[in-house]
Formats: sequence, structure tokens, C-alpha cells
Amino acid sequence: MLRLEDTYRHKGQRNALVKLLEKKGIKDVNVLQAIKTIPRHFFFDTALDSHAYEDKAFPIGEGQTISQPYTVAFQSELLEVKPGDKILEIGTGSGYQAAILHLLGAEVHSIEYQKKLFEKTKKFLTKLGISINFYFGDGSQGIPEKAPFDKIIVTAGAPVIPNSLLKQLKVGGILVIPVGDRKTQKMMKLSKKTERKIIQEEFDNFAFVPLLGEEGWG
Repeated sequence: MLRLEDTYRHKGQRNALVKLLEKKGIKDVNVLQAIKTIPRHFFFDTALDSHAYEDKAFPIGEGQTISQPYTVAFQSELLEVKPGDKILEIGTGSGYQAAILHLLGAEVHSIEYQKKLFEKTKKFLTKLGISINFYFGDGSQGIPEKAPFDKIIVTAGAPVIPNSLLKQLKVGGILVIPVGDRKTQKMMKLSKKTERKIIQEEFDNFAFVPLLGEEGWG
């Protein structure tokens, strides 16, 4: 049962979480403000409510997790979100990352591979009044009919960078994706300068659930 009540205690826990993220090196004030604003405990079952503001990932069913707040903040910061950006999110999951992007002023298109999770999160975010575009399907293939996108964020670990996603990225756009094996991945930021020139940056190791699909893990 979800309890949609945001108390002073929850707000205090969010402020403490934001201070921790700043200490860990997150500088984007808009990202920090979004994390301070969105009640992360809404995305947890009441029984796990007390864990909502720990800087940890948590299981949300269907073999998926809600990402660690630091990971959400780090990926969001790398994306350099500007109001009005058309963003493709691969892996809707709990909807927490999508909610942050929405709060940053983006037009969010989010695709989920797990049917049950897709249905649950679509219903839930709509109830919260967070309006994003939901799709069910193979995220590793992107959403060609909605391309091109200003930014693309992948919230699952990929074995390689899917070509489909690079094709659907605008020139001048950014793709943020964890790439590696099934246990750990390096966070990659790809900036598309021209159709053929892509600048690649590599960051710390992270651990994501595997990206499933044709250009992910089979």
C-alpha cells in the first residue's frame, strides 16, 4: 500500500540526503533541488519507508531496483538537462528518475521492458500528477518513431552502446549509459558533435540491473 503523505521528518531526511550528495560531488543545483522536492518514499512500499532516504538502491519487484539517489543525481548531472529538452529514458523502473527529469523541465519519453512494472508505474506517476510519455517495449532499440532526442539516459547496464540509440540522438545531444558486464559497468557520456564524430567520456564504476533486449543482454 502506498502512503502519499510527506511529513516534516521526510523533508528533513531529504535535506540531509541532498547535503550528502553535495559532499559526494554533485554540483548541479537544479538536480539537487529536484531531489529535495520529490518525495522518494512515495516510490517505496510503506514497510520500507524508513529506507527511502538512504543513499542505496532498493528492490522494487520484477527483478528491478530503484536506483541509488547518488546514481540518479550523477546521471542527471551528466545529461545537462535544459527545460524543454526531449529526453528518452530507457528503463522506467519505479519512475523516480523520470520524475526527476520531469521536474527539471524535460519532455520525458520513457520505455520499460517489464509489463507489470510498466503498468504499475504508469498508473502511479499519473496519480502523482507527473506527466511523462510511457511506452512498453525493448528499450535497447529506443523509440525510432519519436526520434530524434536531445538527450538519452539508460538506467540499466548494457554490454555495448546500442547503435539504435546513437542514431536516435540529435547532433549536439548527449547519451548517458552504463556499459560493462552483468556485475559492474563504467558510466559513459557520449556527446554527438556531428553524425560521425562522437566524444566519449568515462566515469566511475556503477552496478545496474542488466539492460534486456535485442541490443542489450539477450
